[in-house]
Amino acid sequence: MTTPLPQPSILTISPYVGGKSSAGDNRKVAKLSSNESPLGPSPKAVEAVRSAAANAHRYPDGGAHDLIAAIAEVHGLDPARIVCGNGSDELISLLNTAYVGPGDEVLYSEYGFLMYAISATVAGATPVKAPELNRTVSVDNLLAAVTERTKLVFLANPNNPTGTYLPHSEVKRLREGLRPDVLLVLDAAYAEYVSNDDYSAGEELVEAHDNVVMTRTFSKIYGFAALRLGWAYCPPAVADVLHRVRGPFNVNALAQAGGVEAVRDQQHVEAARRHNDKWLPILTQAFRGMGLGVTPSVGNFLLIDFEGTGKTAAEAESYLAAEGLLLRAVAGYGLPTCLRMSIGLDDENDAVIEALRKFLGK
Repeated sequence: MTTPLPQPSILTISPYVGGKSSAGDNRKVAKLSSNESPLGPSPKAVEAVRSAAANAHRYPDGGAHDLIAAIAEVHGLDPARIVCGNGSDELISLLNTAYVGPGDEVLYSEYGFLMYAISATVAGATPVKAPELNRTVSVDNLLAAVTERTKLVFLANPNNPTGTYLPHSEVKRLREGLRPDVLLVLDAAYAEYVSNDDYSAGEELVEAHDNVVMTRTFSKIYGFAALRLGWAYCPPAVADVLHRVRGPFNVNALAQAGGVEAVRDQQHVEAARRHNDKWLPILTQAFRGMGLGVTPSVGNFLLIDFEGTGKTAAEAESYLAAEGLLLRAVAGYGLPTCLRMSIGLDDENDAVIEALRKFLGK
């Protein structure tokens, strides 16, 4: 007997594995493996979700009009250019589905988000990595990797799992070096955490050019990872294409209702940003003081390197998990000597510092 077979490229994909949520028993753990906001969602957004649940028997607004209006109002954007999705992951997938196929190439940086390669492969295209320099995207290396087959370029800015970023001038230089028929996708999932003057999420590039898209998410600073909500800011022609290929009800009603209140509650966003700004330097200094390498980060996470300590990242992950502290192994990104730690609550961060001191004998 024969069985139905998928497209051959599908079987080459290593499935995406998210951060661990448990240590294998029922005890309480500090989940610091998925870059989630330790402060959780806005209470106003939670109440909106509860209210929306009463009408769960109704289909959602297929155009997400109230949500798009709220996003446009808060960010000062043209609502006609906004497309919402079931997380920014869906939007990344839709862009690959719409713009690439067999024979095409999708370009991204060496330590870029794993979903770029996965969704490119699903679409039948070939994912291509460009080397980074000091765990930071190199515009020169990206441009050198462009070929006549390149159709999409993904730039995570800031990048996950490194936490590094490119200034606006370098992003602009990247776009200027691309052919007009190459679509540049700026994945700005962590944009709200960045306060550096030379950084931009990319809205102005979208408005000035026909080949730039910016994607954003509610999963990070908004604390809405469970509801899967993201949005893209696009040139009009790209927005039209995404509306043609997305599902008619791709964003559920609970996510829409919660998203409206989440994006409007900028006081909650600011509280999450302040918490992150407090702990990034504290943790960086503490880990470096133990002899660990720490990549400078502008996100809500740190990449911790155990090379040269006499201990492995795998040993550290196991030790911390036994203490109820879940960090993310990133060997799948090509960083086998590292763990990624999300910024947690005060007591969780203190617990990681203390546990690593014991682990390293410091």
